[in-house]
Amino acid sequence: MKKTMKVLSFALALIMILGLAACKGGTSPGTSPATSPETSAAKSPAANASLKVGISMPTKSLQRWNQDGANLQQAFQAAGYTVDLEYAGDNDVPTQVSQIENMISSGYNVLIIAAIDGSALTEALAPCKAQGITVIAYDRLIMNSDAVSYYATFDNTLVGKLQAQSLVDKLDIANKPGPFNFELFTGSPDDNNIHFFFNGAMSVLQPFIDSGKIVVKSGQTQESQVTTKDWSSANAQSRMENLISQYSYGPKGTKLDAVMSNNDSIAQGVAVALQNAGYTADNFPLICGQDCDKASVINMRNGFQYSSVFKDTRTLADAVKTMVGQIAAGQTVQVNDTSTYNNGVAVIPSYLCQPVAYTIADIGKLVDSGYYTWADIGGDKGTLPLDGQIK
Repeated sequence: MKKTMKVLSFALALIMILGLAACKGGTSPGTSPATSPETSAAKSPAANASLKVGISMPTKSLQRWNQDGANLQQAFQAAGYTVDLEYAGDNDVPTQVSQIENMISSGYNVLIIAAIDGSALTEALAPCKAQGITVIAYDRLIMNSDAVSYYATFDNTLVGKLQAQSLVDKLDIANKPGPFNFELFTGSPDDNNIHFFFNGAMSVLQPFIDSGKIVVKSGQTQESQVTTKDWSSANAQSRMENLISQYSYGPKGTKLDAVMSNNDSIAQGVAVALQNAGYTADNFPLICGQDCDKASVINMRNGFQYSSVFKDTRTLADAVKTMVGQIAAGQTVQVNDTSTYNNGVAVIPSYLCQPVAYTIADIGKLVDSGYYTWADIGGDKGTLPLDGQIK
């Protein structure tokens, strides 16, 4: 009898050990999925129906957030998830907080959040960890919260490097004596991404500033001096107009060779100010940007913007869809950066997509990929330039 009890005890212990081993996979971060992304997303839509995914976007006033929201919603609905897509008015923080709180109280399992203010969601997200809700910060890191599970974005330091390098290469600064006159613009001070964009750009520009080949006549070379609240075109236009007035930039005044702009909405505002100062496509300063917005692509075709870093939101949506599929399947979530993005509480496991710099010579790639049609960006391939006006 004692021998039989020992055998039974051993068997039960073995069962418990095997059970714990089977449960250990969980959703801990890793550098590769436990199975392929295709396998993790291969559950039938009916099998995925119980998973509720909330998507919080900051505004509908910028084209890129409309595209991001639509791409995510389409991807998750196709996978069979229950989806709630919300836009927070026009970058209204209280609206975003309220929408997120409603998603939490409504039992959403996964929240995908592009924060308006990366530091404003700490309290709203406080219940998530205890309730087992996975929070994915989408393209903007959520700061000072232990609820953030993952971060999905592009390599934002590389974005800044590509922007600045496009200007340096076009002007051939490495081989010409200069000096070249630049002014610098970055984004909203409440967006954590600007540190990466600006530092990436300055890693390219600073050596030339130090050597005197690049001159910033305003002297405004620190990030805090060149921010643009809300990434607003109007705010960028106003600052550029002030710089034009103070330093006599113009086709008949002080030559301005380039404006380093960290995104397209800023570039568009800068371009309006320069046009109003009398610049034409024949003598327009080089401007870089980010996102390949329609208006900026049209400006590129018209000669009013030189480059824009393309971040294909479809690629980012696919990466997030894969992450959510792995979470739903209890697999290790695929990330490729576990050291860069510290939100003040922890280093957040991140998946970084790769951006690419486009000039006018690359516009056809946007059409070939299906991202735009020629009609979207101002007309047929052969209609260059357009009417010379900013749209």
